[in-house]
Amino acid sequence: MPLNPAELSVLRAQYEKEGDMVGVQTKFNYAWGLVKSNTRPDQHLGVMLLSEIFRTSPERRRECLYYLALGNYKLGNYGEARKYNDLLLDKEPANMQAADLQALIDDKVAKEGLMGVAIISGVAVAAGVIGGVLLRNLGRKR
Repeated sequence: MPLNPAELSVLRAQYEKEGDMVGVQTKFNYAWGLVKSNTRPDQHLGVMLLSEIFRTSPERRRECLYYLALGNYKLGNYGEARKYNDLLLDKEPANMQAADLQALIDDKVAKEGLMGVAIISGVAVAAGVIGGVLLRNLGRKR
């Protein structure tokens, strides 16, 4: 559930106020709010901020994992989402949020995989029809 604009604005103001000296907790809070947003630019910025925390603050990695997975899922980066979610499930096999997210990721990947197969099949059928028409026309010209 996304934060309301006023709540996100408070997190953004704190993040901007701290500037170059922004604390890890402030950055995490802002990134968390951004990932929960319904807008892609916010989600993308949230994932970028969480990725920075994940890289630079090893002690904070575990708490970043779920939101990195969620943010990447919302952005359609299912491979990245699965990678972060699998890392979290390795550390916390009983984490129900991560288990639910895993099911969502798997469902999206399966649906998009079927969509890809349908598109490829459609292209192959179209190519076959066009090829058949061209061959038939070539045969008539002889």
